[in-house]
Amino acid sequence: MAKNRIGAFVMGAVILPLVGVAWKAHAADVAGSHKAGDIVLETGSGKTPEGETVPFELGTLFVPENRAAPRSRLIGVGFARIRAASPTAGPPVFLLPGGPGASALNAFTDSDAASQRQLANFVRFSAAGDLVVIDQRGYSKRGEVLEAAAPEQPLEHPRTLAADAADMVKVAKAAIAAHPDKDLAGYTIDQCAEDVNDLRRALGYDQISLYGNSFGSQWSFAVMRLHPEIVARAQLGGVEPLDYAYDMPSHVLAALQRIAWDADRDPGLSPYLPKGGVMEALRVVRDRFASGPIKVRVEDETTGNPRTVALGLQDLQDSLLMSPDVWPAFVLSLYYRHYDDWARHVIKQRTNPARQVTLIGPLIDSSLGVSSAREHLLRTDPGTAFIGMGNFDSNIASAPIWPGPDAGDAFRLAVPSSIPVLFLHGDWDTSTPIENTLNILPYFPNGRAILVHRGTHGLRPDLREQHPEVWAQTIEFLRTGDTRNLPVSVTLRAPVFQRPSFPAPVRRLEAR
Repeated sequence: MAKNRIGAFVMGAVILPLVGVAWKAHAADVAGSHKAGDIVLETGSGKTPEGETVPFELGTLFVPENRAAPRSRLIGVGFARIRAASPTAGPPVFLLPGGPGASALNAFTDSDAASQRQLANFVRFSAAGDLVVIDQRGYSKRGEVLEAAAPEQPLEHPRTLAADAADMVKVAKAAIAAHPDKDLAGYTIDQCAEDVNDLRRALGYDQISLYGNSFGSQWSFAVMRLHPEIVARAQLGGVEPLDYAYDMPSHVLAALQRIAWDADRDPGLSPYLPKGGVMEALRVVRDRFASGPIKVRVEDETTGNPRTVALGLQDLQDSLLMSPDVWPAFVLSLYYRHYDDWARHVIKQRTNPARQVTLIGPLIDSSLGVSSAREHLLRTDPGTAFIGMGNFDSNIASAPIWPGPDAGDAFRLAVPSSIPVLFLHGDWDTSTPIENTLNILPYFPNGRAILVHRGTHGLRPDLREQHPEVWAQTIEFLRTGDTRNLPVSVTLRAPVFQRPSFPAPVRRLEAR
């Protein structure tokens, strides 16, 4: 836990019988006192925004860094548990965060408004059963957070696939050299799945339910593949099957098209639209940058001095995946050659000396990889003309450098499963397109999908607010597995789209 956050909640040590020593400040400090599968627990409580006191347990699970190595060192993996307020007869819900490189334990260690809201959301799961939130190995403050400095990116050249691949190779080599005491081959998705099983066993549960979004869903697929007998059911959003570590460009483009449909009908954007709407503006901008990079001179926000940055096609492609209410205004600004705001953002990104690469991301992605057939589809997909290959090219190029073993197609490729799974996916999701769910659903004959029109990658808060009855049914599914009354689709309100920062043109220009 962060030492400056201790005042956020009341703590009292509770040690399970299998553990013989009290908790110290950092899990790695005491790993030598434990054996694989040991846990340390403390009790605590936090506050929701409404002032409700929420009791919980905060703990560390000790696991081998690499289960394939006979004398592997132990590492700590943080977790927390909120017990059901009353018996529910439902299995405990294990929440697996996204990323890779994300933790949800701030809800239990921090007292800021966002953490309090997250804690309040977690409490809702107590209607289904105990809630257990687990960290990812290599990204846990109650264990270790593995990071490496990101290489500098020059301003005088646009980003390219070759430059990004070379940078990721540098990161891989530097990370291996900087961690000679660590077995980086152990940071794989199957090892993360085994961590879940070890924690289940240590907490005394026979079966569990899984709840995951984005990488949390992919992590859940790994648990279901390796240990189907322990999974009673699962609820997955932002769905990312095991062979879908990288998104199909045309599926991402289709999500942008759906957003553009509503944006073209927004009164605030109407004066800015060319004939053909937002997608025509995107085509014009894409063709402009495909013909060559553009140099933009702006005033540095920090020093006030002028700086010039070269922006190319890949810079554009890498910048398209943003909040749906902002994306159309971004495209229209570029259409009218208003580059300054974007240029300042890129300068800040490229010159940030504190930029870090969270290693668990490339470690897991390089080991999991994709099948040869999937890679062929990714590289030949027509959507690459707009979306590019930045989502996958550098990870695939650097995979031979990272030490993790290849997961293999026997693990990656989908197989039928009888586990009941509720899929929840939005058709505005540009991070994990809705086609991911449509493609994997046939492999789960006991599965059910709720398709959310205008739902984004983080659709759950909007669903809770706009369709509380549906949200309550998803919690009931985790308790009972009952899907009979669930809708097949719901619709969210269209957002108010952000307008460009400059006045609308007197007449629409063909800004080519």
